[in-house]
Amino acid sequence: MKKTNDNTSWKEKLHEVIYEADTKEGKLFDVILLIAIIASILLVILESVKSFDAKYHDFLNISEWIITILFSIEYILRIISIKKPLKYIFSFYGVIDFLSTIPKYLSFILVGTHSLVALRALRLLRVFRILKLGRYIGASNRLIVALRASKAKIAVFLFFVVIVCIILGTVMYLIEGEENGFTNIPVSIYWAIVTLTTVGFGDIAPQTPLGQLIASVIMILGYSIIAIPTGIVSSEMTKSESDNKDYNTQSCPSCLKDSHKENATFCYNCGSVLN
Repeated sequence: MKKTNDNTSWKEKLHEVIYEADTKEGKLFDVILLIAIIASILLVILESVKSFDAKYHDFLNISEWIITILFSIEYILRIISIKKPLKYIFSFYGVIDFLSTIPKYLSFILVGTHSLVALRALRLLRVFRILKLGRYIGASNRLIVALRASKAKIAVFLFFVVIVCIILGTVMYLIEGEENGFTNIPVSIYWAIVTLTTVGFGDIAPQTPLGQLIASVIMILGYSIIAIPTGIVSSEMTKSESDNKDYNTQSCPSCLKDSHKENATFCYNCGSVLN
């Protein structure tokens, strides 16, 4: 019986270190993991430079193997430290962790798969757990809520922009014509989108005075359009400001949901007792 208790305590401690950042050990683990991720990405970037790879190929290969083995150990530890391993394995981070670990092993079988280690960049999302700043975690939650609440308004706005681009593109096709680069309506709509978004590649440009006048109006209109979705989301974020609470990095050992409220005893998602 005592052995079982010791085993449970060991798993809880491992879960606290790996999945949370409330302790010194947890912060250290995440910092080391973050450094390893950045180092791995740098290795991939340097390896793509043929002159550098030719000179330091053995060093790059050995370094990548060391990091891959570390990530493999981390992946296994994450599985054995939770009550429901399948929850982690098929979660977003679980899939990313798996995909970022196997490329080096697959390089023995398939040529070119080693480049898939760039997927490790997605794991940098864990940097927010290291920062452990409640106001940023709360702000990110409010942003998600605001985006969901304003998705209908943004969809209507985007639909309006599409209609405007189609109309303006068609008008420019009639005014400028094929001789000025507006060879068809799809190309003209492409020009309208590029101009309205103030990108301005310059591959197509109006030549007639009327076309230039319309282009100037579209450019000015583009700046005003940029502010509309920002205002919509900002308004929804202001509404949700009063609901903001302090959250921590505690992760549920059963369902892996994080961002629990400070001093929470039970998981808000599955109801399990938090460590």
